[in-house]
Amino acid sequence: MKASHRIRPVFDDPNLVSTAGLVPAVVLAESAGLHDLLEEQLSVPSPNATAKATSVVGGMLAGADSIDDLDLLRHGGMDRLFRGVRAPSTLGTFLRSFTHGHVQQLDAVGGHLLAGLARRVPAVIAGADTGQGVAFVDVDDTIREVHGYAKQGAGFGYTRVRGLNIQLATVATPLAAPVIARARLRKGSTSSARGAGRMLAQAITTARAAGVQGRIVCRADSAYYGWAFVGAALRHGAWFSVTARMTSKVTRAIAGIAEDAWQTIKYPHAVFDEAEQRWISDAEVAEVGFVAFTGRRQHQHVPCRLVVRRVKRIQPLASDGSEQQELFAVYRHHAFITNSTFSTVEADEHHRDHALVEQVIAELKDGPLAHLPSGKYAANAAWVALAVIAFNIARAAAVGAGLAKARWATLRRKLINVPARVAATGRRLVLHLPTHWPWADAWWSLHAVATGPPQPAAP
Repeated sequence: MKASHRIRPVFDDPNLVSTAGLVPAVVLAESAGLHDLLEEQLSVPSPNATAKATSVVGGMLAGADSIDDLDLLRHGGMDRLFRGVRAPSTLGTFLRSFTHGHVQQLDAVGGHLLAGLARRVPAVIAGADTGQGVAFVDVDDTIREVHGYAKQGAGFGYTRVRGLNIQLATVATPLAAPVIARARLRKGSTSSARGAGRMLAQAITTARAAGVQGRIVCRADSAYYGWAFVGAALRHGAWFSVTARMTSKVTRAIAGIAEDAWQTIKYPHAVFDEAEQRWISDAEVAEVGFVAFTGRRQHQHVPCRLVVRRVKRIQPLASDGSEQQELFAVYRHHAFITNSTFSTVEADEHHRDHALVEQVIAELKDGPLAHLPSGKYAANAAWVALAVIAFNIARAAAVGAGLAKARWATLRRKLINVPARVAATGRRLVLHLPTHWPWADAWWSLHAVATGPPQPAAP
């Protein structure tokens, strides 16, 4: 491909837009109840708060990762397609008017919107809308690094960088990519597990409201190994799967596993032996009965299963010669507790899939959470809440377009950031989109879902 040099660019067409895919995405959000929810629940003292909130969400859908970037909604014929778009300076003032209570109102809007999106596009949470299905609620947190001294709440956390902490809970099924049930901004010095019980409880409630009828499995890493997380799962009738910390009690339990109890599993670089009908790899799993949290009150002791995966070390460590030390010198052990009824191998596979939440975090950081744009803590918290709303709209749009597991950046490239020319015929606007657009069929599918009746649930 070679560019022509005989080109004279002129920015003079008032009818062109660069983000035509925002039309069906915003229509889908409206049909799921976004505007009504904002009108009913958001009481921030700012005129036209609904229009301003949806302007921020629209900008995030199109790729904005800062307040200044929200100006991309004001170009060409965008004012013919959307009403109520506000300038970045107005939106910045709007975000700075939030208080903690208003941020919680946005969180509630996000939870109710997810339920509305699931009703419009049931495949958003496919496979968990019957009593036989299973859904996974994953809780994790991340540090969003910030610079300068004007960010309220910034501090040094477990990553030893100065930033703010974002905790989130996602909902996924074996058939559907994860959506965000809840998220909150916290001070940078906050420990990971702080507020884990409340976060999990809210996430489970949101998942149920979104149509999850089957079993819920709550997963987390070792930072959440404690009664707060596990107790919340038990109170809500859910299973838990939490990475165990390598305490002396856990290591004794691992050392007590009989050698013939270990079974090989499919693992990276494993080879399946057809003759023996088993996986030949350096990874094996086993389990043993376990009682967690025995240092707490009697009613908080949790009888469960300790599932252990061991992988041979490439370079064995030096050992003192004792049997237990030999075991830990030759193998690296990864243990987690669970009360599920999955087989040992299935439990290990499902627990490893907790890494899905990391993909959601990466997508957010590649989008609206590339920055926390304000110096005011509540404004940044509102920005996070609006980013969650935008993420779930994008996920529902991807499902409606037949790109169910596409990443947010892929969705923007294929469906949202599509150039078009706005024309009028009679009393209707016509969008002239590029010919031979590779993803035209997906765009039309999204448009049909956004403007048509709710899709029927899968049988």
